[in-house]
Amino acid sequence: MHSQMTDTPDIRGDRQQQLLRLLLRNKKGLGVEAIGRELAISRNAVRQHLTALERDGLVARGAAQRSGGRPEQLYVLTLRGGEQFPRQYSWFAELLLQEMAAMPAGGKLSARLAALGSKVASGLAARLGGRRGTPERITALAAAMSELGYDATAVGDGLEIEAYNCVYHALAAANPDVCAFDLSLLAECSGAAVEHQACMVRGGTSCRFRFAPDQSGTAAPTPAA
Repeated sequence: MHSQMTDTPDIRGDRQQQLLRLLLRNKKGLGVEAIGRELAISRNAVRQHLTALERDGLVARGAAQRSGGRPEQLYVLTLRGGEQFPRQYSWFAELLLQEMAAMPAGGKLSARLAALGSKVASGLAARLGGRRGTPERITALAAAMSELGYDATAVGDGLEIEAYNCVYHALAAANPDVCAFDLSLLAECSGAAVEHQACMVRGGTSCRFRFAPDQSGTAAPTPAA
């Protein structure tokens, strides 16, 4: 991937950026007390930040949940708030147009996207440490994904990656074949078969990928159900 083509976000000050990222990772929403606890700031400070973010359309009031016998207002990230995080629309659109121009009549887009993912991975894989198909490799891959805006982390036994920011969300929502690019890229970089366990486009709160050790180099992605 090429990080220099990233669409520039209009991210706020450090504390508001932390609050928005917290809501990005908790898509069902959080209350004032939970936000204050996570950010180690007072309830009044949380309310001030929420007021500013709500005014600017980045945060909205979600559902209310019971807390200590009384309803607690939850706050959620809006679509506009999600766009404050890095996206790769311009970069990906340029690659996609190049591939479509070379695609023969009747060619299958998902197959071309998978091939494109493998091609891009050849450059990214060189900078990853650790043996292919190992937790060390997966951790390095998650770090590389975060640099590209995925907000990704290795979880569990080190053979899973959870990503909270879909860098092609609008494109993937319009055409789920776009996910074939990520799956192919991850399989090639990790050296392991990839199971797409959860997908934000399909209603998940994150995108979760499970990697199975595969030293043969013939990894194949498995799409989310």
